[in-house]
This record gives sequence, structure tokens and C-alpha cells, in this order.
Amino acid sequence: MELRFNMAHEEAYREVYELVKPKYKLFTAGPVACFPEVLAIMSVQMFSHRSAEAKEVHADTLQRLRTFLEADHGEIILFPSSGTGFMEAAIRNTVPRGGKVLVTVIGAFGKRFAEVVEANGRKAVILEKEPGYAVKPEELDDELRKNPDVHAVTITYNETSAGVLNPLPELAKVVHEHDKLLFVDAVSAMGGADIKFDEWGIDLVFASSQKAFGVPPGLAVAAVSERVFEIAEKMPERGWYFDLPLYRKFNEKKKGTPSTPPLPQIFGLNVVLRIIEKMGGKKAWLDMYKKRSETIREGVKEMGLTVLAEPGYESPTITAVVVPEGMKGVDVYNAMRERGFELAKGYGSVAEKTFRIGNMGYMTFEDIDEMLANLREVVEDLKKRM
Repeated sequence: MELRFNMAHEEAYREVYELVKPKYKLFTAGPVACFPEVLAIMSVQMFSHRSAEAKEVHADTLQRLRTFLEADHGEIILFPSSGTGFMEAAIRNTVPRGGKVLVTVIGAFGKRFAEVVEANGRKAVILEKEPGYAVKPEELDDELRKNPDVHAVTITYNETSAGVLNPLPELAKVVHEHDKLLFVDAVSAMGGADIKFDEWGIDLVFASSQKAFGVPPGLAVAAVSERVFEIAEKMPERGWYFDLPLYRKFNEKKKGTPSTPPLPQIFGLNVVLRIIEKMGGKKAWLDMYKKRSETIREGVKEMGLTVLAEPGYESPTITAVVVPEGMKGVDVYNAMRERGFELAKGYGSVAEKTFRIGNMGYMTFEDIDEMLANLREVVEDLKKRM
């Protein structure tokens, strides 16, 4: 449908556009730059979310996600929320009030999961590592032996604040040996790091649209195991908005979602999943992300900087860079912004000594090279001022 503006509409549009018009090349932690094709499909005129067309796109998106996540035995759920909604859903649907959850923490977003556990009247048992370090299988095994009464284990697959990728397949194996539920925060991992839902035996893995898929925020996606539904069906006071069995009933009846979903984001995600298929499939897509992150890490190391993540556990979607003594991460962020590049400030307990470079969403390798060239000049200039 062609959009037609009258003079008042045009004036209103221009007033807001001046506030939000693109000014920077984005290397953020999210929301990230969106694919032009995503923005184009999201501009179509709205229609009823109960229409046959909306239901068809919803069902098609579920199937494409099921293939991408290798979740033949998982139920795909779309929430009209951020990924944090699934943190709450996981806890309220499966853990009784007062029950314990082992929360692995390697940064700020692991701490958020612990806060969600406690805010919902459950007890968080914390296994915390120093920022920059991943949880090792033997450490998780030891903690589970000390706490055999926990109902579930949470793992932040990719810690956005520290740029660290946890060894999820190995950690999942430990969780299964102790017969606990496994909840995976994959907000900045899904779409950029491999996920094999069935093979790794995950019970619930979730993410948000505004990260590696390169879609605007407002949609959360997850794959959920049958074991979760079996527990949830008997769980009292699991709420309504994040009632997982209710969402499955709507899936089964091909009715979409219980409440109104963000249709534009679903359309955008569907386009991205089709792009992935046409680019050569999941492996080619993930290889692209790996090459992006390697290019950035090699670039910053050539400048004499270090990355926060321990070797072998670096994130494929975001890099936390440690600044030299006497320099502040926010100074690098601000200087790069003046040059037209939006990086990400340091976050959490390492905020002052780091800045972050995201490589999610729509960007080219030429963009990365240009950003690194400017970063080199910024770092050299700041060193001279120290």
C-alpha cells in the first residue's frame, strides 16, 4: 500500500525524524542496525493478527526457527516482550515458590537472571566467575553436588557485558547428569552462535529480536522442551501473560499468540530466516559472524589493546575491549561517537575499564575496517593525552 502524506502528516513525520534520524554506524550491543529488507517488510500496512495471513506467517516463522535451532522435539514460542520475559516464564512455569535455582553468573545479565528468580519468590544459588571467564564443566558439577536440591540451572550462553561465550554443550551435559532443568539465556547468542536444542538437551532457550537476527526490539523467541510443559501444566500461579502451556495451545490451533503480537517484528524475523537460507544456510551464516568477531579482535590486538574474554571463550557477536591504565572506556566510546560510530559502553562491574564492539545485525566488512581505522586513531590520540 502506497503511503500518502498530507501537509500536517508530513510535518509531524519530519519533526520526529529529526529526533531519530540515523547519525551513526552501529557497532552496539543492541538494538543493532537492521537489514534494509527487514525495514522494508516492516513498513507494510497493518492488518488483524487474527487474520489468515497473520496466522500463516506466524506458523511459517515457527517452522523456520525450529529448523534453525535444530529443535524437532521443541515447541517454538514467540512472546510480545523482550527476552527477559522468558526469564520470568522459565521460573514461574517450572519452579515452585521457595524452590531453588542454580544461576551461573559471568557478568551483568547472569545477575539479572538471579534477580528475576528472587523477584518471583524463588531462591537463587549463585555460581559466579570473575568477568571475562567462562563457567567450566567441573565447576558446575561441583556446585550441583553441593546443591542437589535445585530445580534448574540457568546459563548465560553469551554474556553481553563481558563478551564471553560459555561452553554450552559441555555444561548441558553436566546438567543432564544431575537431572536438572536447563534454561539458556541466548539473547546475544541466538543467530550468532550455534544452538542444537535437541542434541544438547536444552529445556528452554530464549533470545530477543534486536540482537544477532538484526530485527528491531519487541519480540522474544524460544524453544521449549516437553518436560517444561509437563511441569508447567501442574504449576499453580504461573501467571497469564507468560503462561507457556497457553502459548502452546494457540500454536496447536494455529491461532498465533494469546495477546496481540508485534506483527512487524515477526515479518522481519521471517525475512531474516529466509535470508539465512538463501545465503547458504545456518553454517554459512554462523561462519560470517565468526569471521566478523575475529576481524575485530585481531584489529584491536594490533592496536596493543586486550580483550576481556579468556582465550578460547570469546564471543562471536560482541567484544569487550580493556582500555590501558589511565584511560576510561567511556572516553573511547564518546570519541568514536564524534566520528560517527556508535560502539557500546562498558557494562556492569567492568564498565569503567572496558568498551564494547558489537558485530550483530546489518554491517559489512568494509564497515568493520573503517571502524577499526578510526578506533586506532582515537586510541592513539587518547594515549597522547594520558
